[in-house]
Amino acid sequence: MAKTERVREEMAAPPTPEYWSRMADAGWRLAAVEWSREVPAAQPAPEASEEIPYGLQIADDCVHLEVNPAEREALLFMLELIVQDRGLAQVANELNQRGFRTRRGTEWTPAAVFNMLPRMIDVGPRVFSQSDWATRRQRLFRAV
Repeated sequence: MAKTERVREEMAAPPTPEYWSRMADAGWRLAAVEWSREVPAAQPAPEASEEIPYGLQIADDCVHLEVNPAEREALLFMLELIVQDRGLAQVANELNQRGFRTRRGTEWTPAAVFNMLPRMIDVGPRVFSQSDWATRRQRLFRAV
């Protein structure tokens, strides 16, 4: 088996047609072309486009989102307490007593619950249409 010889040359200027002919005449064949250029320094890395909504997580296929059971249960519990007209401090306290934690693993605060209100509004229509919510709603109105 013949051995392949490779040579990498630094070029100060683009090669001329005579250069290509001389190399071909010497038995060399073109194997690759490498281009380089100067770029502005310290360009910021692109940021993630958006945060994954609370109650969801990235699926195993890394393409879709799927339900995060623990976060979903926390959302449902928050909705139940809001429907019962509980204050945000009381909702945070109840979440902490039941062992629910924020996505960062910290205890719930009234501000953290307040920040979840848009997510509860977003997820509410899907939750209210499910059969398990009908059961929860009956239990809620008995408690109220």
